[in-house]
Amino acid sequence: MARAAAMLGFGHRTFTAIVIAIVAAVAVLLISSDVPAALITLVGGIAAALLAAGAGDETAEVVDPRVDATEPAVPEIAEVIEAIVEPVLIVNQGRVTHANAAARALLGGHIVGEDVRLAIRHPAAAERLASAPGGVPQGPIDLVGLGTLDQRWQMHVGRAAGGQRIVHLIDQTGNYAAERMRVDFVANASHELRTPLASILGYIETLEEEAGADKAVRSRFLKIMFDESRRMQRLVEDLISLSRIEAEKYRLPDSAVDLGNLIDEVKTELLDARDSRGNEIAADIGAEVPPVAGDRAQLSQMLHNLIGNAIKYGRPGAPVAVRLWRDQTGMVRISVTDEGDGIAAEHIPRLTERFYRVDAGRSRAAGGTGLGLAIVKHIVERHRGRLDIASTVGKGTTVTVLLPAHGTTVIKR
Repeated sequence: MARAAAMLGFGHRTFTAIVIAIVAAVAVLLISSDVPAALITLVGGIAAALLAAGAGDETAEVVDPRVDATEPAVPEIAEVIEAIVEPVLIVNQGRVTHANAAARALLGGHIVGEDVRLAIRHPAAAERLASAPGGVPQGPIDLVGLGTLDQRWQMHVGRAAGGQRIVHLIDQTGNYAAERMRVDFVANASHELRTPLASILGYIETLEEEAGADKAVRSRFLKIMFDESRRMQRLVEDLISLSRIEAEKYRLPDSAVDLGNLIDEVKTELLDARDSRGNEIAADIGAEVPPVAGDRAQLSQMLHNLIGNAIKYGRPGAPVAVRLWRDQTGMVRISVTDEGDGIAAEHIPRLTERFYRVDAGRSRAAGGTGLGLAIVKHIVERHRGRLDIASTVGKGTTVTVLLPAHGTTVIKR
């Protein structure tokens, strides 16, 4: 019956009413044999059913076939800004109407409903937010003092419908720190180069005068000039090395390097150098240590810097212990230990910064450039390793490097 109703274009109830009208007309005909009465009953019943169906259609909900009933509803503005990880505020007539979780965490949960100039307490921000919403769009504003004292934020203000404003805060702390490091690096490099250069120029001018006639004075001045020139040369070489390592940091080295042989080579080179303290190196190389995946030249430079620092800052006559072994995780470990004065705990986090020195005078006197551990850190990072520094004042310092092994090859000694 339902299929028949659908085919005729009637609803289920209308079709049922028409059937009842037909049954009633047949009953009248059988009982009274009055054909006109039966016809009147039939026509009246069908008309009533059709009128009732028409009235129901007029009150029924009109469905636009162009609208997809399954289409999701448009999210509210609060839901939209809540999905943004950076602080966002919606401002209407000078008051904060919406603030996402990041904005509430930065400025406080009380800011919703508050005057935006009180929510963001900054003179430049207050001036921008107090100005008329129209006009020429203005650039971002740098803010200091929101959150912690060392944080830097950039405020962008956009216009929305109904005179509302969208305030977007972008954290620029990382960019600021990187720029500060760049400025400090240039300043330090310039100072480190200018100091020996000024010394060399001063001695040249002195030698051009009467002091140049004295052979002993001339020899002493020339030695100082040579030492200062070598200092400049080492600094330039370290700067070039640092630049090259940074340029290659995203290229993972994959050559197999035998660190045991490399340690022996570095030890021999230090013995052959003019510094006679190379004979204080005591190497302990494990029996079954796999090669590491690395750049041989950079790993050699890393060992030169670590062992060279231990010789420079260790006590004369005290051994420098170099140990190589494979730990339980399968990583290859190298440790270099000196028996020097040690380093106070507050200096250790900054030892790998460029040009950072615990004792600047002692470092320069020993020929240090202030870049040795910075270079080591970048070499270790390029090799996807880890650098650890432990020190006890009065006892000495141990620097440990962990590097991933190359494959499963084991070198037996």
